[in-house]
Amino acid sequence: MAMSFFDQFASSSYLGIPLIAIAIALPWVLYPTSTSRWVNNRLITIQGWFVNQFTSQLMLPLNLGGHKWALLMASLMIFLITINMLGLLPYTFTPTTQLSLNMGFAVPLWLATVIMSMRDQPTVALGHLLPEGTPIPLIPVLIIIETISLFIRPLALGVRLTANLTAGHLLIQLIATAVFVLLPLMPTVAILTAAVLFLLTLLEVAVAMIQAYVFVLLLSLYLQENV
Repeated sequence: MAMSFFDQFASSSYLGIPLIAIAIALPWVLYPTSTSRWVNNRLITIQGWFVNQFTSQLMLPLNLGGHKWALLMASLMIFLITINMLGLLPYTFTPTTQLSLNMGFAVPLWLATVIMSMRDQPTVALGHLLPEGTPIPLIPVLIIIETISLFIRPLALGVRLTANLTAGHLLIQLIATAVFVLLPLMPTVAILTAAVLFLLTLLEVAVAMIQAYVFVLLLSLYLQENV
């Protein structure tokens, strides 16, 4: 029973095709593309308004050098939200419960911000490793601590997203199993448990959106520090 709960996180394949590849490619099919018409439909208008509002809020604290990341950040935000939301549907697979995928997003983007900082302003980038006014005996220790904290950032990004989504999926499956077990024995308790399951599902919808936003927001903060 304990192993079956984690089977939902296994990346299975069908006819030799990994389903994780289909799950990653599917979100881009769901969104409508803009047309050459002067007036768009309501769905495209809402989509454009959401992207503009999110991009303006995310790029507000950044200087002009960081605005070139706007398209990448907005696309990543929409992509993560869609994958997380689709993973809440029955008989679906959530790619963002895989640490390897999340680290594949976190490490290259974090490394890009560090490389840009070292290329454009190496003195300022290295100055972050040693706070101003540090006593001389503490300089080697602080440099080691700041270096470790710098390299642990992508790991924290990937683990945060993976852990939150995995915990939510496991909790939903545990409560759903309890509902099916209690239904023939104690129907009243099963109905109350089903109500808790419904509320938990709503909470997981919010978590799916919030975790995608937090992932992109932390990347923007790293970008703000390095650009």
